[in-house]
Amino acid sequence: MATSRSPKLTYLLIGACVLVGVYSRWGAHLEALRPFLITNYRGLGLIEVGNGEVWRLVTPIFIHFGLMHVLLNMLWLWQLGGLVELHRGRAALIGLVLVSSVLSNLSQFHFSHGLFGGMSGVVFALLGYLWMQGRMNPGFAVRLDPRLVWMLMAWFAVCWSGLLGLFGIHIANVAHTVGLVVGVAWGGIAAGIEARRQRCPDRSP
Repeated sequence: MATSRSPKLTYLLIGACVLVGVYSRWGAHLEALRPFLITNYRGLGLIEVGNGEVWRLVTPIFIHFGLMHVLLNMLWLWQLGGLVELHRGRAALIGLVLVSSVLSNLSQFHFSHGLFGGMSGVVFALLGYLWMQGRMNPGFAVRLDPRLVWMLMAWFAVCWSGLLGLFGIHIANVAHTVGLVVGVAWGGIAAGIEARRQRCPDRSP
């Protein structure tokens, strides 16, 4: 059952990414990106976060490097985020976005440095969530087209292959992976709980 008439939160996230993209000239204006980076200091840990700027654990998702980067991510956010918001509500989407962004950003920072960004980790979390719910929860209204899942997983593999690096394209592969793991785990656990409830409904008066 749909819990929201329109995916307003999804549209808000898309709008925020576009605004940051325009403001930073699609990532070319480094000074404009500084408030959104997880840190501005390389090799010194998360100094700003330690000083209370905890939003930096999330804000790298609004950074995109190039018009194609933002267009692809917004297309998938619109489709997958919209499905989660319409069928599970805004609270579920907020939870997935916050948890997947924090964990994927922290993981990417651990293996690289502070200059990274993109919504891809969240997109893969949404994919994993919808994929597991559709496969494991008989009462879930959404069944992702297997071709869509395989297309995104093929892109995931291409990114990890390093081929894009030959064209000067740098991919936050760790963020992708952690986002996917978060989504698969969240969707699988939620599907298991909901399926159990359907098999054993509350019989209390």
